[in-house]
Amino acid sequence: MVGLGVNDFQVRHVPVPLRAGAGLRILHISDIHYVPGQRKKFAWLQSLAELKPDLVINTGDNLSHPDAVGEVLEALGSLLRFPGVFVGGSNDYYAPTWKNPLRYFRGPSKLDAEPESLDWQRLFRAFESSGWKNLNNRTAELSVAGQALSFSGLDDPHIGRDDFQGWPASGASVQERSSSVDPRSTGPLRIGVAHAPVSAALDTLAGSGAELILAGHTHGGQVCLPGGRALVTNCDLPRPQAKGLSSVQVPARQVPGHPEQPARTVPLHVSAGIGTSRTAPVRLFCPPEATIIEVQHETT
Repeated sequence: MVGLGVNDFQVRHVPVPLRAGAGLRILHISDIHYVPGQRKKFAWLQSLAELKPDLVINTGDNLSHPDAVGEVLEALGSLLRFPGVFVGGSNDYYAPTWKNPLRYFRGPSKLDAEPESLDWQRLFRAFESSGWKNLNNRTAELSVAGQALSFSGLDDPHIGRDDFQGWPASGASVQERSSSVDPRSTGPLRIGVAHAPVSAALDTLAGSGAELILAGHTHGGQVCLPGGRALVTNCDLPRPQAKGLSSVQVPARQVPGHPEQPARTVPLHVSAGIGTSRTAPVRLFCPPEATIIEVQHETT
């Protein structure tokens, strides 16, 4: 494929201290943007199973071509044998169209008036048939490597498909818990998942009790300054948070009838993504990546 840096695939390892889940190895993949015939990407995706993650979290934009579904499912076949969850992104639903690349630097992208639909139903059915949990405006619970996990997911906030559904009962939100103890000290680890790290979506997930949030969409800036400094994020996320581990701040709050909830910080991991739109196959100072999130015991 013509382009700069699009096949310089790497795997990053990121330690994240959390209340629960110590020892979990979570593979975060995002923004594959698959086009038929991308053999180097195909082989690298297949190799990710050698990492033997405990859990795979896919934050969307798997497709970039109407004929990509079969091939991307084959590329992900080995990963589909592991426990996993997923949400969709706009390029799972709609094919990209050519635009002047300079428009990307003018602000968040928008859908065309009549976008070409992709076969996302086939893609999602295959994910679900493998056992992966669909988190598009849904919740789910999993027991992974002996760890209880509670998930709340959002369909793509970038195109207004998000509709927060709360948390599973055993992973109830801060507001829903009536115990006088710190609501983060008990119950399953709560993980929020969305494609685009739009601030309103992040605030909803973090404010409701998420203890870790994963997203993609930004491509890490895709065309960056030396040192990986992003010029844009394609949403309202600040540029320094375009990729990697940062955080979402939750202010202190008083819930009627409950003890005051102190301010807290929620880890946010934004993937720089694996691909690019087929109409802009360039990466500069921002290599394509997958991430192993290594959950460590949080010390206080």
